[in-house]
Amino acid sequence: MPVATRFFPQLYPWLFVALWSTGFIGAKYGLPDAQPLTFLSLRYALVLLLMGAIVLWTRAPWPARGSRAWGHIAVSGLLVHGVYLGGVFMAIGHGLPAGITALLVGLQPLLTALGAGLLLGERVRPAQWLGLLLGLTGVSLVLAHKVAAGLGGAALLAMLLPAFVALLGITAGTLYQKRFCPAFDLRTGSLIQFLPCLFLTLLAAWAGGESLQVHWSGQFFFALGWLVLVLSLGAVSLLNVLIRQGSAVHVASLFYLVPPTTAVFAWALFGETLHGLALAGMGVAVAGVWLARR
Repeated sequence: MPVATRFFPQLYPWLFVALWSTGFIGAKYGLPDAQPLTFLSLRYALVLLLMGAIVLWTRAPWPARGSRAWGHIAVSGLLVHGVYLGGVFMAIGHGLPAGITALLVGLQPLLTALGAGLLLGERVRPAQWLGLLLGLTGVSLVLAHKVAAGLGGAALLAMLLPAFVALLGITAGTLYQKRFCPAFDLRTGSLIQFLPCLFLTLLAAWAGGESLQVHWSGQFFFALGWLVLVLSLGAVSLLNVLIRQGSAVHVASLFYLVPPTTAVFAWALFGETLHGLALAGMGVAVAGVWLARR
């Protein structure tokens, strides 16, 4: 087997973490110019157009007609993309700092580990539980100063609720996809996943009173293009590959690295300072992920 064939799959988890972490940065760039669900609807529509062209060009296979795979793939997409992204964008759009949003969603590995044991029959070893707890501790250390600075105001519940909904969505979606549709063609599967997301997000935007208007600035174009090409096409495809290849606990443990990585990007792009406690927390989170993925 060529060295590259053996080497590159080893990089998939770390590439996924790097790409997925930029989603919070993209939201911070784009949300000043569009309301959360309007922004997401545009993102979904562009993904469907691009992926539809790829499906036609490559003649990608669809699930068998009449099979339950269509429904399972659609439900997993609604949970992993629709509920998760909708909650994250609404939380940030309502004023919750991106770091705190990332911290709350960072609880996902613990919930997934519990659900994997109960629903999928995956045995979670004590060392993995220890790794998951270390990861949570590390994430808390990284973002402790942001939590202390951001948990105030009368609208706290309105900001936190969408983040918790996002947490439940990504957890349930990971477990559902691993249980009912772990393997499907990534090209046609993306169409099946994102189409109901677009329909329901537009419906929710209309019901929530969003104006569906956008200020087309250069910053918004960059944020939208990045989220479509890098996140929705690149990172989501990697996520599907990782779910197909590994256990739910292994995949979920990677999400502990997202808040620390987001903090690094925020430092590089927006000048946010990383304190010594945050640096120590990054080390603890990395050690926890390594232990949980052994």
